[in-house]
Parts: sequence; structure tokens; C-alpha cells
Amino acid sequence: MTASEGEAGLAQRSSPADDDLIFIESRWPIALAVSVVLGIILALRIIEPVHVLAGLPTWVLSIIVIGLVIALIAVDTAHVTRKTQWFRRIAITLTMMLLAVALVDTVTLIVDLLSGSELTKSAGPLLASGGATWLGNCLVFGLAYWQLDSGGPLARARGEREFPDFAFTQLINPDIAAPDWKPRYVDYLALGFTTNTAFSPTDVMPMSAWAKLGMALQALVALILVTLVIARAINVLP
Repeated sequence: MTASEGEAGLAQRSSPADDDLIFIESRWPIALAVSVVLGIILALRIIEPVHVLAGLPTWVLSIIVIGLVIALIAVDTAHVTRKTQWFRRIAITLTMMLLAVALVDTVTLIVDLLSGSELTKSAGPLLASGGATWLGNCLVFGLAYWQLDSGGPLARARGEREFPDFAFTQLINPDIAAPDWKPRYVDYLALGFTTNTAFSPTDVMPMSAWAKLGMALQALVALILVTLVIARAINVLP
């Protein structure tokens, strides 16, 4: 066996197989963000008690969020494999349920603002409820973008898709980032924050149809929520 053949054989044995571990990112920041969402859901029930929302008791909503946290951290916090892809399916399902809950919470607050419930008669609880709802939407939409963009974290790390759903600045201009740069949860959290704040794309461009519609929905909900909360709060301020 020649030296070149030996090196080739070593490279083949050391190359990662389809099921080998591959570095992705720590799940703890994501789990922390989801835990904050749970806190927001419970806080909203305290500010304006709602025993049933969209047909679901509060304890069921709490189980959904806790299940999502478990699904996110059950895999090794720095590695994911093909064999653990079923965790992603569970996480996506729970994320979509959480997104639906966040949207229903937002619609409920908007209806209260338009109808003039007890909550909207005091500036303090109104601003607290509006701020918590706004922050919850940032976190949940950011989580949904992270889960779905380019097939998910594992597919992004492996470069399985040629074109991304979201074009980050580092992808558009590779000269300003490391060659192996990939977006992580914090990047999608910032995307959710800027969409909620600017009501439009800023430094991240949606490329696919679902990404454009998702950002459009988030921007529309945020615009209506912020406008109504501020207008109502000004009216009830002493």
C-alpha cells in the first residue's frame, strides 16, 4: 500500500457518516427563550385571567411549552444526528401550536382594545399586557423561523439546501463573515425583533413564499398591536 493510498483510506474512515454527530449549537438559549414564553403566557393570565383560550385551558398550554423545552434539550446540547430528527418533528409541531396560541393571545388583546374591556381602562396593566404580548411574538416567530429556515438546524449545518429561505447579510456578502458561517437562534431572534419593531425586513431578506408571508403576518400583527395599545394608553393616562 502506498502512502497516498493509506492517507485516502484514513480520510475515508475518519469522514463523518450520515448518522455521525455534527456540531450544531447549544439548545440552552433556545430553551431559555421558550421558558420566557411560558412565563409570558402565565403572566397574561394573571394580568387578565382567561380560563380557556382557543378551547385550551392554561395548564394545557403550559404542557405544550414544557414539552417543547424537553424536545429542544433532549438531544445533546451541541450535537444532532439523523437519528434524532424525530425530535425536530415534535418540536416543529409544538412550535406551531405555540405560535397559534401567541396569535390568539394577540387577537384577544386586540379585541379587548376595540371593545373596551376592564384591562384597557388602566394604563399600567394595558402596557404590561401589550408589552408581554409583543415580546412573546418576537420570541415565538424567531423560534419558528429558526425551526423552518432551509430545512432546520441540521440541514443548514450540512448545507443540504442550495438556496436559503432567509438571506442574512453574512450569506449575501461572505467577505464579512467566516467561510463556514451559519445562522443560529440568536440571528432568528434578532430577525423576529426587527420585524416586530420596523414592521418590515431590515438586514435579512425573505426569499421563499412562506418566509415572506410569515414576516408579513408578524409585521401586520405587531403594527396593529402597537398602534392600538399606544393609542388606548394615551387615552387612559391621567
